[in-house]
Amino acid sequence: MRILFPAAPGYGLMLPLVPLVWAARAAGHEVLVATTAHMAKVAARAGAPVVDVFPGRDVGEDLVGGPPDPDPGSGSGAGADDAVPEGYWELARAMRPFDLFTLAMTRGTIDAGRDFGADLVVHCSDHQAGRLAALALGVPALEVGNRVSWSMRDPDVRETAQHNHRMGIVPDDNPVVLRLRGELGLGDREPVLLGRVDPRAPSLGGLEHEEPDPHDGVPWLPMRYVPYNGGAVLPDWALRAPGGRPRICLTLGTVAPLLPGGADALRLLVEALAGLDAEVVLADDETDLSALGPLPDNLIPAGFVPLSGILRDCALVVHHGGSGTTAAALHYGVPQLVVPSGADNELCARRVVDRGVGLAVAPRELDAAGIAEAAGRLLADASFRQAADEVRREMAGQPTPAEVIDRITAAMAV
Repeated sequence: MRILFPAAPGYGLMLPLVPLVWAARAAGHEVLVATTAHMAKVAARAGAPVVDVFPGRDVGEDLVGGPPDPDPGSGSGAGADDAVPEGYWELARAMRPFDLFTLAMTRGTIDAGRDFGADLVVHCSDHQAGRLAALALGVPALEVGNRVSWSMRDPDVRETAQHNHRMGIVPDDNPVVLRLRGELGLGDREPVLLGRVDPRAPSLGGLEHEEPDPHDGVPWLPMRYVPYNGGAVLPDWALRAPGGRPRICLTLGTVAPLLPGGADALRLLVEALAGLDAEVVLADDETDLSALGPLPDNLIPAGFVPLSGILRDCALVVHHGGSGTTAAALHYGVPQLVVPSGADNELCARRVVDRGVGLAVAPRELDAAGIAEAAGRLLADASFRQAADEVRREMAGQPTPAEVIDRITAAMAV
């Protein structure tokens, strides 16, 4: 079977699909990842065949940098605008990333799937280009929830979908979707969905067992979240448990350090953790650390290091509330201190606090003393570690990505 994996161009948007890509390939299926920008290289490094479905521009850079300067030699003043669909720069200026991904990537994804001869499309809930591609190709689809913060199973998410454009939900009546449906001749038809995946632990809103969706009867499938956050040659210390004092992982992910104020937030966290009797591993290759001033003696500036290579021996992870980081910590049973920075980070923080696996500090309340106090409490109070271990065991008992792939491909063979 040939399985197409369309993915939006962001670490937290594409990496959750990688374990399913591996599972499909290990089962003997042909796979192709359809993405763009930096994620094309990231997916290739994960071992997958990849096609760049929007090679003319980097949509991530365009969201941050805006339109290019007009080319004075072109005569038209259009410059590189000629290479993008109508409305592209308006969406970029409005910071509507998921609308932009849909506009920029849908046609290329359909072309890739047609050239590949896809039999099945596996896409995330927040990637309308994958949904539209399945419909245009006339093949069934599997929709995958790629976050622990929310799922389309959640009534409040479904009810407010049209108002959450920064969350990744692009509803069917979105102007971009309606325009593409018209241009592609798709009408109001819906793709054939074989299932939807909820990767959350049951106590964090996930599923105990498979169950039908109350709206359309499509089965919701539980699946174990298997973290993939890249590969690297690990430093010597990574495989050795810290001796005598706890190890804390500090990370702000791949986006937060690049945002205004990112270095200031990191400086404050480093200062707060400097007074603890702990080894602090800073997993960050985005920030110019010279801007932080002298680094404390208990800090290891690790650069890029996969969380899956170091979390096993950590007593605490301090982070920005990204869904992938939150889920990786849950997978390893590590208590969390969340300082949410945007997007769905506050929802992740709420999940962490409500389940008792960690604490959260609102950005407006950030101060070194408060962070140090919260971190110290998380290290000293065994109830957080106990709750985190309960979730870890819940997740370990859920169906694997391989089982989900087998379940879906078997349903197609009937």
